[in-house]
Amino acid sequence: MTIEVIKPGLLTSLQDAGRRGYAALGVGRAGAMDESSWRLANALVGNTGGEAALEITLGGPTLRFQEHAVIAVTGAIIDVRANGQPLPLWTSCLLPAGTVLRFGGMRHGCRSYLAVRGGFDSTPVLGSRSTDLHACIGAAIKAGDMLTIGEHTAAPWFRSGKPMQALRWGLDPQPWLDYAQAPFALMRGHHYAALDDASQRALFTQRFRVSKDSNRTGNRLDGSPLRLREPLELISEATLPGTLQLPPSGQPILLLAEAPVIGGYPRIGQLAAVDLPRLAQRRPGDAVYFRETSMDESLQRLREREASLRQLLQRIEQRLESP
Repeated sequence: MTIEVIKPGLLTSLQDAGRRGYAALGVGRAGAMDESSWRLANALVGNTGGEAALEITLGGPTLRFQEHAVIAVTGAIIDVRANGQPLPLWTSCLLPAGTVLRFGGMRHGCRSYLAVRGGFDSTPVLGSRSTDLHACIGAAIKAGDMLTIGEHTAAPWFRSGKPMQALRWGLDPQPWLDYAQAPFALMRGHHYAALDDASQRALFTQRFRVSKDSNRTGNRLDGSPLRLREPLELISEATLPGTLQLPPSGQPILLLAEAPVIGGYPRIGQLAAVDLPRLAQRRPGDAVYFRETSMDESLQRLREREASLRQLLQRIEQRLESP
């Protein structure tokens, strides 16, 4: 089963959970920027949870489905039409063969996820199908590409041979999208004390904005420059998604999914991992505020989020078994 890419959109790439455990080899994680939305999209089509989906950024692609397919679109609120008809988000849909799926612009958020039953198939690299643009592993999709869907069984909650169908129920995106743009929880980094007094205060009080010069590697944050007490001579040390670095410009860089595994800029903070999916939905121009947190609070919030997500995934599985 294949899907033809008619238009690729602004930036659309295959993503799964990423390549964890290869930092010692110099290979970063990559993977879905908003892991919660990616996992929920897979659940809505009955996948086991690790299948690759399409991550769509700001403006979406146009795709032609050669055969019928069960799909779900989660993440950012985006206009989607199947053969000209509006397609509901955050639920499971059956598209008949020949359907042209057109994604428009996003009304809220920055990244949407298109999952198909069976997942998108490609040759794994180090156990992952994720595209890593920073490391040149894979590439963004382009016009003329043919995307392959993995083997799968028919979805029992839909009747085959019928026109486009959608479940009568779906998920509420409100808990998973940051409509209020709440502050992000940030722990002090190894070099926080090297900031001058004014910059230490500013880090947790001023409003930054996501720069247009941001990508999957990191968000550049525009605002009043932060300054060190004195220049630092550093050797490169480990970094990971959520590390807040301070380059000589004084404009912080918050590393994201394609973060390099080492870096030489001062590390002034570390974002709580639970807030990474929310950060993935901030678009250029959006405000970013930080509040100080601790490791204990960050781990507790992460455990609570994971428990809620697992409960929802289990509920989705149960409802699909008896729609």
